[in-house]
Amino acid sequence: MPLKVLEATMSTFNGVFDKFKLEAPKNKANFILFLADIDPATSQSWCPDCVRAEPVIYKKLEASSDDVALLKAYVGDRPTWRNSQHPLRIDSQFKLKGVPTLILWENDEIKGRLEDHEAHVERKIDALLSKN
Repeated sequence: MPLKVLEATMSTFNGVFDKFKLEAPKNKANFILFLADIDPATSQSWCPDCVRAEPVIYKKLEASSDDVALLKAYVGDRPTWRNSQHPLRIDSQFKLKGVPTLILWENDEIKGRLEDHEAHVERKIDALLSKN
C-alpha cells in the first residue's frame, strides 16, 4: 500500500495534525516524524541525525503492506529548535528532546517512539511498526 504523507511546519502544525488525527482510524499504522528544517544554503536538513534517519524510516514505512500514514513535522531552523521554550519541547503530549523523533500514534495517543539517537536503527523501526 502507498505511504500517505502529510507535511507540516510549526505555523501549520495544529491544522495538519487535526487532519492527521481525523484520518488516523482509516490506517493500519500512523506515525509522526519530527524533523529539522531544510537549510536553504545546502538543500539538506541542518541536522545530521535527520539526514541519516530519514531514508531508513521512509524505506521501512514504504515497505509495509499495510496502509501507513506519516505526518512529517518540521520543527524549524537550528536557532528556533535550540530554544528551550520551543513549543514542541514544552508540549505536554510530545515533550520532544531531539530530532528526528519518530512517534507511533494510535487511538489519539503516543504508543511508541524512537528518539534522535535511535531513529535510524532498522530493527527499532521494525519493532515500532510491529506494535500496531
